[in-house]
Amino acid sequence: MFTRRKFIHSTAAAGAALGLQGLLPAWARSASLDDGIGLQALTGTEFDLEIARTPVTIDGRRGRAITINGTIPAPLLRWREGDELTLRVTNRLEEDTSIHWHGILLPFQMDGVPGVTFPGIKPGETFTYRFPVKQAGTYWYHSHSGLQEQLGHYGPLVIDPAGPDQVAYDREHILVLSDWAFEDPHRIFAKLKKMSDGFNYQKRTVGDFFRDVAEDGLGATVDDRLMWGAMRMSPTDIADVTGATYTYLVNGHGPEDNWTGLFEPGQKVRLRIINASAMSFFNVRIPGLPMTVVQADGLNVQPVETDEFQIGVAETYDVVVQPEDARAYTVMCESIDRSGYGRATLAPRPGMRAAVPPLRERPLLTMMDMGMAHHGDRGGAMNAQPMDGGMNQGGMNHAATGHGEMRAGSASMGDMGMQAHDHPAGPGVANLAMNPVNRLHEPGIGLEDVPHRTLAYTDLRSLDRNPDLRAPGREIELHLTSNMERYMWSFDGVKFSEVVDPIIFHEGERLRLTMVNDTMMPHPIHLHGMFFQLVNGGIDHKPNKHTIIVKPGEKLSIDITADAVGDWAFHCHLLYHMHAGMFQVVSVRENRKEAKR
Repeated sequence: MFTRRKFIHSTAAAGAALGLQGLLPAWARSASLDDGIGLQALTGTEFDLEIARTPVTIDGRRGRAITINGTIPAPLLRWREGDELTLRVTNRLEEDTSIHWHGILLPFQMDGVPGVTFPGIKPGETFTYRFPVKQAGTYWYHSHSGLQEQLGHYGPLVIDPAGPDQVAYDREHILVLSDWAFEDPHRIFAKLKKMSDGFNYQKRTVGDFFRDVAEDGLGATVDDRLMWGAMRMSPTDIADVTGATYTYLVNGHGPEDNWTGLFEPGQKVRLRIINASAMSFFNVRIPGLPMTVVQADGLNVQPVETDEFQIGVAETYDVVVQPEDARAYTVMCESIDRSGYGRATLAPRPGMRAAVPPLRERPLLTMMDMGMAHHGDRGGAMNAQPMDGGMNQGGMNHAATGHGEMRAGSASMGDMGMQAHDHPAGPGVANLAMNPVNRLHEPGIGLEDVPHRTLAYTDLRSLDRNPDLRAPGREIELHLTSNMERYMWSFDGVKFSEVVDPIIFHEGERLRLTMVNDTMMPHPIHLHGMFFQLVNGGIDHKPNKHTIIVKPGEKLSIDITADAVGDWAFHCHLLYHMHAGMFQVVSVRENRKEAKR
């Protein structure tokens, strides 16, 4: 059964067998010890990976997955900063495949996106990836072909620093979160095209209507229902695919499998948490155990303690916990719409269990999630101001906001070549946010009123000073657009195709990309090939990320140094949104005389 992981076939397993745990590095004292259900690990500089169809058993049900070397998730790849790598990938499928190294800085020809950076890997062929390792941290890898991610084609990736690790810990566990469907993903996509809310079984009922009347009055309740009806949207439509279809997994295990990571009381345990889902956001908490966030998207941040955080598809967070008691703790990974959960256990001994908290009441969207801040307030965002010193277009505020992002004497609006942005239109644009605002200070949908600490993007500061402190020379504004009735997703109302012009960056320039979410859903937007700095008030310690959640009705900005020549994918990491057209190509051009976008 491929859901029962083998011991890591490395010095970690050998050391465990000999009882030499104290002599092993912290990373080796990891999931190899958790009752045989740890992740397989491959280390070194040369790797052979085989992609094939494999029978799997998940929560007692049989299915067929696309696996790498026979496992879900794929083997943990352990690299070291500064090494030169060779990875031979063989395709045993009857269709093309690929591997994208998510968040890894490398030559664009090695990025693994068919049709953008290489032609893909044909059935029976082997493609060899070669590149140097320029970074350290927690990352992952996955298919960029069709809907293969949904079928199990993903795995964790950890890069150890060349020198001492800036994070102190005694033991480590890697938690790969994902969503598994026994239904064929192409069938799921076809259902979404026919009825975008077809998987939402948490719609409001007559009982909800009368409850709202009792709280808000008849007139307000009727107005609310009419407004949602006019938009042909539901306030409960938070996730396109829900727990009615998905089984939520941790390291390939469903909730009943009780994946367990071991600790000794008093140890500092580093949890490398990777959201490798196709479509699912998770709210992660460990009841009774505070978490200190030390890394976001693979790069170190100034430590910040929290009790819960929302992790979007393709994001990673490293947290350190220090359990003092010899008891079990539940790692609760609740889906954003609270239709299901994945869970793991931290315990001093295999076989222990802790109470699993009940699913909380499902959250509701508000008018603010439609970009109509004056109709409703969530977490005070109605009064939020841009955190970029007034550089945003539309509702532009030229006054400083106290964060000092744009210093005196920086480039003027005209100097930055910013023209008024034409609002997107066409069949792919059903709505436009009337009053989009910056929502970085909010922890995410459903976490506004919980009684404990939650993480927000404004809490993140890079550990090291940002290397490029230049003010952006120009700004690009991009709208995230949709037509939910037809399940169309796009940027600026344009679905991706080979004839769509790329977004042009010029080598060496510093630019600002401002995104406006005109849709009712949060989108994890991922840029390949380069990290960006989130404009969150961090001045010269803005957090470096490769994926950012843009909340409904939100307008946020990221700053980018275009230091990677080539063509790079830029897309929503919700798999079916990308498949439906929310995808673009960023082309970093050497010739600075290229016409600007």
